[in-house]
Amino acid sequence: MRRRGVPGSLAAVLLVVAALLLWSLLQRSDHVQQDKATWLWDAAGIAQKGDEIISFCAQEGVKVIFVQIQSEVRKEDYRRFAAGAYAAGIAVHALDGQPEWAYEEHRGEVSQMLSWLAQYNAQSQPEERFQGIQLDIEPYVLKRWERERDQVVLEWAGNMEAWAADAAASGIPLSVAVPFWLDDIPALDDTDNFCLWLQQRTAAIAVMSYRDQGEQMYELARQELEQGEQLGTSVWIGMELADTDEGDHLTFHDQTLSQMELEAQRASFLGRAHRSYAGLAVHHFEAWHHKWKGTGPLE
Repeated sequence: MRRRGVPGSLAAVLLVVAALLLWSLLQRSDHVQQDKATWLWDAAGIAQKGDEIISFCAQEGVKVIFVQIQSEVRKEDYRRFAAGAYAAGIAVHALDGQPEWAYEEHRGEVSQMLSWLAQYNAQSQPEERFQGIQLDIEPYVLKRWERERDQVVLEWAGNMEAWAADAAASGIPLSVAVPFWLDDIPALDDTDNFCLWLQQRTAAIAVMSYRDQGEQMYELARQELEQGEQLGTSVWIGMELADTDEGDHLTFHDQTLSQMELEAQRASFLGRAHRSYAGLAVHHFEAWHHKWKGTGPLE
């Protein structure tokens, strides 16, 4: 006896309903406006524009702001900004990075920064403190990476071991920004890859999975999300808004707001399938503010 299938008209209706359901899920703002993070490299702006920065971030669902540590920015300004962000439900993490910091000879520079951060937190009220620190170290932009990659990775790993110990001793959660392809670089021990090695020693990572399509962003970060699930650590999916000469497909700089939001929703929707997913990390605040407000960086 021939098995009866679903009538064609009913199948078409079911297909439309399923498509509408998926579309509605992607359109729900809570899939993209919760738990975002952003990088604020121009920390000098917090002195005069701190309230505006916080207001914008709160409006866009930001939960973490990575703020660069700069010697010309007063501690009082960091404290005021951190307290204002805290009142808005936003955590402020310290941020800094140089490509050369992967080299053993530069280990002391980050150790000094961690010492400064521990002292700053000890002298500040709870709401004024940095609630974490992120390191953005990219030695692969230097020529030595091409010549001596294994040695650079070895020195980078040694530095990270020391910094992770310093951060743990100070009670400061440590995170790192990493390129999506770092999981292709072997670790110099029995760990599967160097990105996993870093995830084993940090509280969180931000994957620079820069593409202009949400599904591609997710796919580039998926291995890190899976590794984070196994380790119980957090992973941000990075998205680029700044102009870049590396290719238009890496950034949302030239896309409309509606296009950018839709792709961000897609990446977030896919990311939420993983317990490790911490949200989208937007690079960077100034480019984001410019895109939404049309006024350029804060002046």
